[in-house]
Amino acid sequence: MEWAEAISEAVRFIERHITEDITLYDVADSVNMSPFYFHKGFSMLCGYSVMEYIRKRRMALAGEELITSDVTVMELAMKYGYDSPDSFTRSFSRFHGSTPLAVRRNYTMLKTFAPLKLTIALKGGYVMDYRITKKEAFTVLGVSKEFSYENAQQAVSMFWQEHYTAGRCEHVRGMFGINIDPQMGNEQFEYLIADVYHPAAEIPKGYTVRTIPAFTWAVFPCKGSLPESMQDVNVKIFSEWLPALQDYEFAAGYCVEMYDAPDKYPKGTSDENYYTEIWIPVRKKM
Repeated sequence: MEWAEAISEAVRFIERHITEDITLYDVADSVNMSPFYFHKGFSMLCGYSVMEYIRKRRMALAGEELITSDVTVMELAMKYGYDSPDSFTRSFSRFHGSTPLAVRRNYTMLKTFAPLKLTIALKGGYVMDYRITKKEAFTVLGVSKEFSYENAQQAVSMFWQEHYTAGRCEHVRGMFGINIDPQMGNEQFEYLIADVYHPAAEIPKGYTVRTIPAFTWAVFPCKGSLPESMQDVNVKIFSEWLPALQDYEFAAGYCVEMYDAPDKYPKGTSDENYYTEIWIPVRKKM
């Protein structure tokens, strides 16, 4: 299934099950894709995480029902998956800017949030640098933590900050950031801040060793200050490169970010020439 078709079908699935207890896994499974790549692609192309999109749609629908029917706040809370009227009211207020009671009494303005409609714009040709290369298995030493796909971008960024604040760069400077979800069907994934492991070196307490399997990788160079340069390339991977891809498909639940040494650049990771790479395992389509 192509990305545009997959996201459109996923949006239809969400609308059909909007009042049910659906998860990222359910949505990805509905289009036969792994949560690992579906979450990333959906976020890059749509501007929201899957669960953030679901929450906004529920609040928009709840607002419509509040002003067009006699439904109670308790009934709305139960319908849209909240444990109590209080938790529903907090979410409602964050989204609409007013409590349900204020909306009903004072006819306060509500916010709308329509279902996503993916449109394809015809553009001129583009140039995107990448290479396909085979790499042998390699072993890394790093610090590891598990994350849920929801809010992963912010959580992983905090993990990097904690790594440097705690002084762990004495053992691992952070040549790699590695996403691992081998089954590509979990609701969580492992993330490693890592360096190449040297077998003769002692493994410090609290650190782990992982072997990244041999793969054929699509390697995308990124040039510019972080995080903008990587974010820009990630968007292009899912919006331009992947839809145009004919010979390859994703092969496994790994994604590697490779970071050049910041001290080679006058402004470190903020330098306009700072170099990084994104590696995605691919295989020939059958």
